[in-house]
Amino acid sequence: MTRGERANLGLGLAFTSPWLIGFLAFCLYPLLCSLYYSCCDYSVLSTPVFIGLQNYRNLAVDALFWQSVCNTLFFAAVAIPLGLVVSLVLALLLNCKIPGRGIFRTIFFLPSLVPMVCLGALWQWMLNGQLGLVNNALAPLFRLVNGLLGTHLTPPDWLQDEHYAKWGVIFTVLWGVGNAVVIYLAGLQDVPRYLYEAADIDGASAWQKTWHITLPVLSPVIYFNTVMGLIGSFQVFAIPYVMTGGTDGPGRSLLFVTTYLFQNAFDYWNMGYACAIGVILFLIIFGLTIVATKLSQKHVYYAGK
Repeated sequence: MTRGERANLGLGLAFTSPWLIGFLAFCLYPLLCSLYYSCCDYSVLSTPVFIGLQNYRNLAVDALFWQSVCNTLFFAAVAIPLGLVVSLVLALLLNCKIPGRGIFRTIFFLPSLVPMVCLGALWQWMLNGQLGLVNNALAPLFRLVNGLLGTHLTPPDWLQDEHYAKWGVIFTVLWGVGNAVVIYLAGLQDVPRYLYEAADIDGASAWQKTWHITLPVLSPVIYFNTVMGLIGSFQVFAIPYVMTGGTDGPGRSLLFVTTYLFQNAFDYWNMGYACAIGVILFLIIFGLTIVATKLSQKHVYYAGK
């Protein structure tokens, strides 16, 4: 390596040093510490005692851990597809040339700027079984159904009924799909106009153009939003934690993996066990991301390939 190359290397490292220091101090070091502490009996207030894979053996027979995994999988399986569909439909509608389009785009994007804690507190009030706006809006519909069928149905108590609690959290998360909508809107600008013109000449309908042109061209964006939704769904914590006042919901229906991790780390001071949960959560997200990437190879279209 010549003197000039060494000088360029040193200059490059100097410019990237803030990021490198931040990555080493706040990402790599905590990750390695978590791996080590996951094999320790560690309560933060005492010296870690190495116990091998005992924490992982305990996790394998921990009913609460598996319940949290099932709750998280259910949440992800419902929230990810709904989020993709809702955000894509909104993006398609907001991409139409209509008066006041910019205002509508702003309105749908603003909820995504609300902090998670505020969002949880807001929807905790909106989903209140007695005074919430959601049930007040549904009340006339239930009265109509009861009058027609002679039943005595009432709007659900969203956050106090274990059958509806997850759905309340899912609706809350869907309210903040503005980020995904903006990404879809950016992708829609890259759809070649000549493809639509050729489809118009062939007499294609709006649905056919959407299915055979828009969605294939948007497939990389759909894949990106799917992976980001996957990561976000398995890390859901702040919204259900705030909405339930720090509990895990009725019948532990809102006991997600991150909630169980938090409880072990800061309620029970079992940091080693919490680190083991964190490692398992990382492996689950990593594995599902690889699966999504493999499945996308045959369905994602990249221009120029």
